[in-house]
Amino acid sequence: MNIVFLDARTVGTEPDLTPFEQLATERGGTFVTYPDTAPDQTADRLQGADVVITNKVKITRDVLAACPDLKLICVSATGTNNVDMAAAAERKIPVKNVSGYSTHSVAQVTFTLLLSLMNSPAYYDQYVKSGAYSRETIFTHLGRPFQELNGMQFGIIGLGAIGRQVAQIATAFGATVVYFSASGRTYDVPYRAVSLDELLGTSDVVSVHAPLTEKTNNLLTYNELSQMKPTALLLLLSRGGMVNEADLARALDEGKLAGAGVDVFGQEPPAADHPYLTMTHPERIILAPHIAWSSVEARKTLMNRVADNIREFTGK
Repeated sequence: MNIVFLDARTVGTEPDLTPFEQLATERGGTFVTYPDTAPDQTADRLQGADVVITNKVKITRDVLAACPDLKLICVSATGTNNVDMAAAAERKIPVKNVSGYSTHSVAQVTFTLLLSLMNSPAYYDQYVKSGAYSRETIFTHLGRPFQELNGMQFGIIGLGAIGRQVAQIATAFGATVVYFSASGRTYDVPYRAVSLDELLGTSDVVSVHAPLTEKTNNLLTYNELSQMKPTALLLLLSRGGMVNEADLARALDEGKLAGAGVDVFGQEPPAADHPYLTMTHPERIILAPHIAWSSVEARKTLMNRVADNIREFTGK
């Protein structure tokens, strides 16, 4: 069995990939990794491959047609939008993804972004290191007042595993959690379900953790963002397409909301002239390069589960 990993750089160096080599050699094949793969390289690199592992490299209908030996597609992520699912089904090629591996990682980064917005640690760190604190005549500095999460309303869009983990942490801080179910599902949880309009209009923090679907694409436009409190904070750690990025940049510049923490973009990496990168008030947004999913533990779990998917497929 020949296994090819098309974009191994996406999982870093910490996960142990030797189980894939063992799986391949035990079945008389090889395991080949590439750090990155361009679209015009994909079909050539999959010649003779029985199993492909891909994170973001697209497996299109044309690629599948050019790779007659392919028997299994393993996506080293949750979303399968980079695979032509219809074409794979026509060829009876299973597509296996991995879910639930990054719940704690995403929740942790959610609060990293939130507390960075609220507590201004970079500002205070620089205040001390610059020598300004040493020149002060009192024991403290109140240049960037911050408020407590305790007593705030914390609105969550999407109450899947990650949303529920975020809700638990928010509750531990003393916030009151409400949620909007983007899928329309109801949950047996101690949190109040509300409409999107109510959540946006009454929450002090809005945290987005729903999958990108036809219903959630462009869910938050200028109209919705303008409903938020001018003191409210928005956190986006699911998919960039759920927020109209130009509208969010405009709303932040106009003070429709106080700040945003963003880890995901509609196009990744974003263009150099992306609306977030050309704002009049860049201090109102904190950006991260799609890292919330990627704790060392999450990436190790991810690759272990990909290996499990291959073992399950081969029956061993």
